Amino acid sequence: MIIVVCGPTGVGKTKLSVELAKKYNGIIINSDAMQVYKKMDIATAKIKEEEKEGIKHYLFDICNLKDNYSIYDYQKDARKIIEENKDKTIIMVGGSGLYQKAALYDYKLDEENKETNNYDDLTNEELYELAMKKDPELKVHVNNRKRLVRLLNKEDISHEKSKLLYKDVIFIGLTTNRDNLYRIINNRVDKMVDEGLLEEAKYFYDQKVKCKALDTVIGYKELFKYFDNEISLDEALELIKKNSRRYAKRQYTWFNHQVPTIWVETNYENFNETVDKVIDIINKKNN
Repeated sequence: MIIVVCGPTGVGKTKLSVELAKKYNGIIINSDAMQVYKKMDIATAKIKEEEKEGIKHYLFDICNLKDNYSIYDYQKDARKIIEENKDKTIIMVGGSGLYQKAALYDYKLDEENKETNNYDDLTNEELYELAMKKDPELKVHVNNRKRLVRLLNKEDISHEKSKLLYKDVIFIGLTTNRDNLYRIINNRVDKMVDEGLLEEAKYFYDQKVKCKALDTVIGYKELFKYFDNEISLDEALELIKKNSRRYAKRQYTWFNHQVPTIWVETNYENFNETVDKVIDIINKKNN
């Protein structure tokens, strides 16, 4: 059985994954695109060692900052772990739905997806023709080479029709009302600051490295502007909260349209009730 714990940031996915692994004697596979990177801990809300409660966790802290870890890499690594643990209950947890689909659905990715292709050997017209094949409703000018190259390199598998590769897969999405979620996100950012977010971001800022991971993580790019004296610290923190809220909204949209998610309201006052609801849903599905 594979249980996918998904949903927006801040709803309790990590805690639920551990409780389910304890209940079903299972293992946990990370499906957050940024938690594969070492030292990106606070900004990505990575699980702490003491929170693992002895449960085996996979695909956390497996990459260095400069590694170009792609969807192809994740698909290969996750499927290998699933195959090696097919006799166990597997809990896949994270907010990167595209990674979950790449691992669990019949998507054909190849190693070419790993590296960025600059298409230097093609004219703008040839680039445009390729891009039109990928997106017939393309609204990019033929001379906008940068955007055409970006589109062709984009690892977008979300609209492909495919089927699950594995039996007994269930998608459990944790949710809460919008006002509560936004409050949780705002408070979470404040807590991250208390835990050392600025120091973590400054460490990466001082590396002076340009890479996809640093450009993607909410929390670093906003603070980099503060370190560059472009904005104040208060403005940077407010921007982190704003971008986190927007990200949560996009996550809802994705999980609502891309996978058969069963939504469960998180009870923050009594999380055990949430766990019991999820277990009841899982047990009914298996009976």
